[in-house]
Amino acid sequence: MRSYPYVTGAATALLLLSAAAVPASAAEHGDFTLQDPRIKESSGLAASRAHPGVYWTHNDQDQARIFAVDGKTGKTVATVTFTGVGEPRDMEAISIGPDGRIYIGDIGDNFKGRWQHVWIYAFPEPKTLGDTTVRATQYTVQYANGPRDAEALMIHPKTGRAYIASKEENGGQLYEGPAKLASTGTNVFRPIEGEVPWVTDGAFSPDGTELVLRTYISARKYPWKDGKPGTDERVKVPIQGQSESVTYTLDSSAMMFGSEGTGSEVQAIATGEGGDGKGSGGGADAGADGDGDGDGITERNTFTNGALALGAVVLLWFGLRKVLRKKG
Repeated sequence: MRSYPYVTGAATALLLLSAAAVPASAAEHGDFTLQDPRIKESSGLAASRAHPGVYWTHNDQDQARIFAVDGKTGKTVATVTFTGVGEPRDMEAISIGPDGRIYIGDIGDNFKGRWQHVWIYAFPEPKTLGDTTVRATQYTVQYANGPRDAEALMIHPKTGRAYIASKEENGGQLYEGPAKLASTGTNVFRPIEGEVPWVTDGAFSPDGTELVLRTYISARKYPWKDGKPGTDERVKVPIQGQSESVTYTLDSSAMMFGSEGTGSEVQAIATGEGGDGKGSGGGADAGADGDGDGDGITERNTFTNGALALGAVVLLWFGLRKVLRKKG
């Protein structure tokens, strides 16, 4: 994802804070670093159903391929190239359905409405790990209320229904696909009532009772019932330079958060480490006391406040370095 370069520009400063900001228990749940130099822009993450401990990921503006990564070593254990589709434009998300197929969302639109349709690709998850080529099914997708940018595709683990969250700075929408995707014609995704944050990825819990949506600086989780999200709640997240992906571990004990960049780290947050604040039900961030204000405080405002605080830290850091150099 390349539409917000200022986020990666802050990465160096964020690293100064990361050691203190990431919960100490994260390492206990399986953090790992992507070792493959071909994985430069990891934009989606999905826990393998067929191979416990393995995670599927992919670059965004890349050829038609995905990578299987060992969650213990961070090494690539399989590369799957898929055929039967057109040239991918901007693959942003990956999810695995109850049918055992891997679904890839070629749904990015950095031009915010240029593409009149986007695509979802699907193929069976390989039973054995190794470099292979498979034939995929391509699904054409349109939104009922017009084109938009999106980076989150979630396949419900029980119903198999596809959902997409649009990526909009001032609040996006969650879209519901048809009960079953059709490989011919167009699959129309319709908005679900309510608003979601500035979403860069999302995932359902393995039992389908929770949905987590992450942004550049935060994450929210929603109870999921009857095809709709309930009141949102904060989730603790690690500080990452370009916050791009999220998935649940197979046993639901942790959420795995990924980032872009060569050698980027995937970090775990135990599912019991969620925030104690309830949101407004409309994707708003909670206030300092943990309660949403009901007026829809947007991710943009939260990001601005965070950026100001980060700027102060950076200025202080460089100011101290300057003083130390003078004394030396």
